[in-house]
Amino acid sequence: MKYARITVNPNQMGGVPCIRGLRIPVATVVGMVADGMAEEEILKAFPDLEREDIREALQYAAEAVRERELPLVNIT
Repeated sequence: MKYARITVNPNQMGGVPCIRGLRIPVATVVGMVADGMAEEEILKAFPDLEREDIREALQYAAEAVRERELPLVNIT
């Protein structure tokens, strides 16, 4: 899948995936959603963001998890 709103620049933010070349890492946006922040709160905190940026950040994160195995604790 191609991402129109996710950019990676080795000279910006240590090369981590960011939103549209802004200094807003995808991980920051995804973390805010995970913390229970509403879209409106996120958009207020980062006025340069758009709703579609949040959606694409979540899609990107979901794809990243699909692509690699993460260490999990087995509950038995």
